[in-house]
Amino acid sequence: MQESHLFEYAVIRVVPRVEREEFINVGVVLYCAKQKFLKALISLDESRLAVFKADLDCDVLKANLIAFERICAGEKDSGPIGQLDAASRFRWLTATRSTVVQASKVHPGFCKDPMETLNKLHNQLVLF
Repeated sequence: MQESHLFEYAVIRVVPRVEREEFINVGVVLYCAKQKFLKALISLDESRLAVFKADLDCDVLKANLIAFERICAGEKDSGPIGQLDAASRFRWLTATRSTVVQASKVHPGFCKDPMETLNKLHNQLVLF
């Protein structure tokens, strides 16, 4: 029988007009310390985003979302934050901020397979 592990996740949101507090879910980031797992799955639907704010620079937004993924992965070109340990990277990525790319509050749970859980959350909260 496979053991369950505590995990934490947050929904990655794009908030095109921060002052209106409207957002579109574009991804999920999941951290499981026991499994040494930190990964983000991102899916940007540009046509949905255009409904909120047609003049948003999607190239800049995509670059920011790619940076988010690189920091999760701890890639060498992800800057000083990307070189921190996984727990610190997760906390930095999910810290409250008022920018176009934001994370929801962190939610806990238990899982047997973090990648399977990340895919399930991504399907439920982003792709639905």
